[in-house]
Amino acid sequence: MAALAAMSMCNMTVVDIHTHMYPPSYIDILQSRVSIPLVRTFPQAPEPRLILLQSEAQSLDEAQHDPNAKPPGRPLTSHYTSLDQKIHFMDTHHIDISVISLANPWLDFVDASASGGVAESVNNEFSDMCSRHPNRLFFFGTLPLTAPLDTIKSSITHLKGLRYCRGVILGTSGLGQGLDDPRLLPIFEALADARLTIFLHPHYGLPNDVWGPRSEDYGHVLALALGFPMETTIAVTRMYLAGVFDKVRDLRMILAHSGGTLPFLAGRIESCILHDGQLVREGKVGKDRRSVWDVLKEQVYLDAVIYSDVGLKAAIDASGNDRLLFGTDHPFFPPLESDEQGTWASVSMNADAVNKAVGEGSANAKAIMGGNAVRILRLDQKE
Repeated sequence: MAALAAMSMCNMTVVDIHTHMYPPSYIDILQSRVSIPLVRTFPQAPEPRLILLQSEAQSLDEAQHDPNAKPPGRPLTSHYTSLDQKIHFMDTHHIDISVISLANPWLDFVDASASGGVAESVNNEFSDMCSRHPNRLFFFGTLPLTAPLDTIKSSITHLKGLRYCRGVILGTSGLGQGLDDPRLLPIFEALADARLTIFLHPHYGLPNDVWGPRSEDYGHVLALALGFPMETTIAVTRMYLAGVFDKVRDLRMILAHSGGTLPFLAGRIESCILHDGQLVREGKVGKDRRSVWDVLKEQVYLDAVIYSDVGLKAAIDASGNDRLLFGTDHPFFPPLESDEQGTWASVSMNADAVNKAVGEGSANAKAIMGGNAVRILRLDQKE
């Protein structure tokens, strides 16, 4: 953790824009459920388990019927639920400001009749947390996307009026058909008008059979390391192909995990568009067309949760030093062999990547570690 400590000593503001919490009302919902996502207690585990991925369904069934079976999911520690723990984590890692958000799967599973009220409750809980630590905490709100359009718009209006809200966290399913769904356009327009930035985060990954018959031998590595980034890449590429960014030019998005694989694959996407006979015949490849590269530099920001300077350099080349934002992905990826109350290697890996990519103490490092977030998310406004 020397990198973050050194940044703190040189008066560098460190902002964590990728950091999650599950407030009490949300945990209550998960504990009441009988299907994934849920929280379940097992006799063979000392703590309740947070089970989020459909790929864990078989393990869940086995653990419920066999007391010797390994329980699925991850321990639901205080890092997921406690505001005091969040502040302790920030202090331990020399983080000045955090923009907290509900973690996946948000409200994607909540019935339409209830999601509006649940969203209001969760957003008010986050707002209250931020008010207890003014100017240290801000948040990305949660939308009730299973609800009717009027309810979703009312939720956006509610969020706009909350002092510490700076955007919304969004998954890739949208209203259930993906982010290229035309029914999402009025929602994107309302978010743009409200100056609420979208923090796009994956959850669904890729179909389980993509990973082959032995995938369970490899824990969560394939789903998280490969499935999550590809999910983001596919979702944003579909938005681009559908013309969403051109239709809502004021829309702004932060992409989790440095944009998935977009920085690496943007050139290949461009080539495939230019050589696609169908798109050419339909007149969608004109001279005035904005490229994927243009969108990445005009309407998209990338977080710096990539864990290596190699990946971070690709993100910087694709979007720009002024569009990268530091994050920790807390409380996920905790240390397995040491005290969770101490320093986390997953955090230092991201901080070290910034130093290696742009130079320790450089103007670009200061921008990525906090300056960009303060500017982009208006964190210096004492509203």
